Amino acid sequence: MPKQKTHRASAKRFKRTASGKLKRSHSERSHRFHGKTKKQRRQHKPLTMVSASDQRRIDQMLP
Repeated sequence: MPKQKTHRASAKRFKRTASGKLKRSHSERSHRFHGKTKKQRRQHKPLTMVSASDQRRIDQMLP
C-alpha cells in the first residue's frame, strides 16, 4: 500500500504539539495593519489551538 501524502498547504499552517494537538495562528495578521486597532493586533498575536471539530479533519491531511 502506498504512503499517504501530506497536504503541504496544511503543513505550513499548523504545528503539532507534544500532546498531539494542533496549533494555529490567527487570520488577518500578515498585512494592512493600519486598518486595525492596536487591541486587534495585540489579541491576534499569540498562537491558539485548533478546535476539536476541525482537529479530526486536519489530522487526515497531516499523517
